[in-house]
Amino acid sequence: MTASIKFVSMPTATVQALQAGGPDANGQVPERHISDGDGVPCRHCQQDVAAGEAYLILHHRPFPSAQPYAESGPIFLHADACPRYPEIADLPPVLAARKLILIKGYNAQDRIVYGTGSLVTPQDLAAIASGILARDDVAYIHARSAYNNCFQCRIERA
Repeated sequence: MTASIKFVSMPTATVQALQAGGPDANGQVPERHISDGDGVPCRHCQQDVAAGEAYLILHHRPFPSAQPYAESGPIFLHADACPRYPEIADLPPVLAARKLILIKGYNAQDRIVYGTGSLVTPQDLAAIASGILARDDVAYIHARSAYNNCFQCRIERA
């Protein structure tokens, strides 16, 4: 059995607060930089920030509270407003452009469900994520950078 899935980007209200200079998960103001166009994926629109465009680097914890399994780390966002990627099953552009993606399942208490972590290709991501989400003990999945472990988006049941 498999589950229908959807990709879920960072909430617009959270992104707008960070773009306005609000504090990140470390309590710091996000850093502003100019993209060289090489591998700067926005976690809101799920597009790479184009060369010459401004972007933010900030510390993000994609969990509701701090706890031992609440991984956090650096992410990128467009510095200016961008449209949020819709909550749909279509593979986001930034994930489609990567060679490998790290996925991990989490339970309703935001704890890693051991045995769900996997490095997958973009072509296999939907099928493998659907299989993981078919498990009763998995509430959602994180898609992360295979090379740096940076959070990209959530994958949920549709």
